[in-house]
Amino acid sequence: QVQLVESGGGLVQPGGPLRLSCSASISLFDIYVVRWYRQAPGKQLELVATISHVGSTSYADSMKGRFTISRNNAEKKAYLQMNTLRPENTTIYCCNTENLITRSPYWGQGNQMIVSA
Repeated sequence: QVQLVESGGGLVQPGGPLRLSCSASISLFDIYVVRWYRQAPGKQLELVATISHVGSTSYADSMKGRFTISRNNAEKKAYLQMNTLRPENTTIYCCNTENLITRSPYWGQGNQMIVSA
């Protein structure tokens, strides 16, 4: 059974950095695409960043230059480094992976981040 466990959320001051981690209990992690999503209360799920199985990355326009997605296939982990955080970045962030062969998606439980002084 595939499990994704996120960590690293919490309270951060405006302008500060925070790194979220996603640990996967997946064999052959290197054939999975990894995505980070966020969802604010009352709003639709929003794609934040994507990293392909070979490390190609893409970002939502509002995150470009401030957020960095990365992965360590040997450790079966993915990361979302967030810099220069703003109060409007406060929300729940969720890790998602997709098997490139079966197209099966898997979701983490979500991790709350609060940007506040």
